[in-house]
Amino acid sequence: MTGHARISIAAWGATVLGSLVLTPVFSGPFLFISAFLCALVTGAGVLLQNLRIPRIVVPIVQLLVLVELLSLFFLRGTLRFGLIPVKATALEFNAQMVDAMDSINRFSAPLPQDSHLTLFAVSVIAATGFLIHVIAVQLRQAAWSGLLLLIMYTVPAATVHGGLPWLLFIPPAIGYIVLLSAEGRSRLSRWGRRISGVSHLDAAEPVEASALGQAGRRIGLTVVAIAALLPALLPTLPEGVIGNGLAGAGTGSGVGASISSTDPMLDMGKNLKRGDNVVALTYKGGPAGGTYLRLTALDLFDGNIWRIGPRTDGQKLNGGQLTPPPGYTGDLSKVARTSMEIDVTRTFRSQFAPVPYPLHSISLKRDWRYDAGSLDVVSTNGSIVGGKKYKLTSYDLQPTPEQLHESITTGAPDQYTLSVPGRTPVEVKQLTYDITNSAQDNKFEAAVLIQNWFRSGGGFTYSTQNAKGSGMAALEDFLLRSKEGYCEQFATGMALMARIVGIPSRVGIGFLPGTSDKDGEYTVRMHDMHAWPELYFQGLGWVRFEPTPSARVATTPGWTVPATENPTTPTTAPTNAPTTPGDKETPGIDRPRNDPNLPNDTGVAIVDTGNWFTNGGGQVIAAALGVALLLSIPWLVRMLTRRRRFLRPPGRAGAEGLWAEIRDTARDLGLDWSDVATPRQAGQWLVSKLPEDTHQAAHRLARGIESLRYAGDADPGLDLRDDASAVRKALWSQASLRRRWRARLLPPSWRWYLSRGTNEASDLLDEFDLLLARLRSLLLPKRARTN
Repeated sequence: MTGHARISIAAWGATVLGSLVLTPVFSGPFLFISAFLCALVTGAGVLLQNLRIPRIVVPIVQLLVLVELLSLFFLRGTLRFGLIPVKATALEFNAQMVDAMDSINRFSAPLPQDSHLTLFAVSVIAATGFLIHVIAVQLRQAAWSGLLLLIMYTVPAATVHGGLPWLLFIPPAIGYIVLLSAEGRSRLSRWGRRISGVSHLDAAEPVEASALGQAGRRIGLTVVAIAALLPALLPTLPEGVIGNGLAGAGTGSGVGASISSTDPMLDMGKNLKRGDNVVALTYKGGPAGGTYLRLTALDLFDGNIWRIGPRTDGQKLNGGQLTPPPGYTGDLSKVARTSMEIDVTRTFRSQFAPVPYPLHSISLKRDWRYDAGSLDVVSTNGSIVGGKKYKLTSYDLQPTPEQLHESITTGAPDQYTLSVPGRTPVEVKQLTYDITNSAQDNKFEAAVLIQNWFRSGGGFTYSTQNAKGSGMAALEDFLLRSKEGYCEQFATGMALMARIVGIPSRVGIGFLPGTSDKDGEYTVRMHDMHAWPELYFQGLGWVRFEPTPSARVATTPGWTVPATENPTTPTTAPTNAPTTPGDKETPGIDRPRNDPNLPNDTGVAIVDTGNWFTNGGGQVIAAALGVALLLSIPWLVRMLTRRRRFLRPPGRAGAEGLWAEIRDTARDLGLDWSDVATPRQAGQWLVSKLPEDTHQAAHRLARGIESLRYAGDADPGLDLRDDASAVRKALWSQASLRRRWRARLLPPSWRWYLSRGTNEASDLLDEFDLLLARLRSLLLPKRARTN
């Protein structure tokens, strides 16, 4: 087989093995189609090179073959005469790529088996295989093709919730090794016919172990060992770094959904819009008619995304009572409690446990904690709630409209939930003031007006097709122009408006109550995922509202009925005009009345930009400390080694350790210590480097080592610590200041030990290599030579 053919086949194999990392992302036969197309493209390249076609022409023809194959497989209806790609083919390809990207943004992995997603996956793999072939075969730089394999691995590793299974790192590594080995063999063959080396394990048994085979086995063993052992050595990494096994979520259908702590809102949107409405959990008990189950609350809005604000490590769950609901000042002993039993399926991957709010107690223990401010329950070691079954009790808080109406909110319970981003459009603020005009500065009445405006008076339409998200630009478009969205836009829109009128707010992420069967068990599916605003009222705490229209949620909470007859629910954007003939015009509310507890006289809290520590200073300090710790490793190793040597008791081992310490000190200070010199020669060399008052100590040290090594009647309890200490201090004092600081910060002797450790590891690989060669010679004996 020619060299280019060998490398071409190895490049194809590396591409196929590398594409295995995409199996947790895409569904269907994309892998087999990709392998077949890459094989045809590779075959075309090998054929052209065997025909001595100019090298620059080969990749051009291969690219044309790839375009033709993709068109025949996926875009056949657009081909002229059923064979020739035309402009319509390119337009259709572009449209399907756009649909694929939209599906990737909307759905959680694994993606549904759609034709445009299959085309996307096959195109990516085939294009990667084509580039690997060009780099490895045409440019003869196989090593650089590893970057493409790395990109193919890192992209799904960074986007798949829970991370890729760590075993999927091995196939791309093996493919890369095979490609490097093929290129190395091709380069070696250019020097002529190779003569196999023979390594004799003993005089009677020759075993063939070529240098190329040794190198391949060494690299392969090292890479596979690292890939297999690294996750075991890092057991405390959170979910998403290493992964949760080959299935990603244990047993089950393999079609799951995830909620991560980094961007729960984005994850909810993807899971809500996915095609498979799988069961997330079932529960028994709770309030009549079911209950909302919350995962977490998003309290920080910076104008771009809603996310979880900085929190402490949380409080341990020991099966006892949790802290009281934040902000509630009533007598909890008089509040009814309900009991529930929740069974989460293995298809739901989340570090948050679905629980009702406010939670009283839960049976989860050990690695689960709760946050006192939000009462959400989260794992501390990256484990997921999928497959868990737990019992809990919760407070059945039912505030009355009268209580909410009389509540006076004097400020936010924290620094985040009343913050309005400084770049909030003026039009959105004015719209909010117009909607709440008739509330007469009552926070609860203003909240009800905003809720009713979203549900019926604002002309909104519920649709999951809104993929713009909940950033400031998306909210502005949703509130002022499109008025089409799903629970994400309705919840975040009301939360932002509530903050504008001075009501602390956050966004809850979780599930609707689900559907019940005849036995009273509720089933909650992934399409029941939901977002809602939670508003804070002094004395009552966090209260749920429901702005999402009835097309999604039939009813609103019973406590969101206005307590007075004055406020009206606007059917259009409110104005300051009288609502009925004869009514006096109600003064418009241009802005909330001044509140001494709010940041400025406008009554609108501007988002807190924080201090230098919260705005990246803490990360800089942590990074600096990490770098300092990393740089201090050589000094730390030398310091501990020196301490251990001088603490050894007198004797042969102790003396050798002291002699090694003098040798390392000399190397650290830039002196030319000889490894082949005898102790007497080394002692004479030391005398030439030391001041006169330490010559006797150097002689005693050298002669002591010499006698312990070569004299049979030497004193086994000889103590050379004082002499070694004097010699070391003298060497140190003779060096320049620059040399001493270099010896402290980056001692060369540490690099020598590192090199020695590498050599020892290489020796172990040699032993392993010879063991494999011996086994091969036993299992595959050479054929008897015939004369």
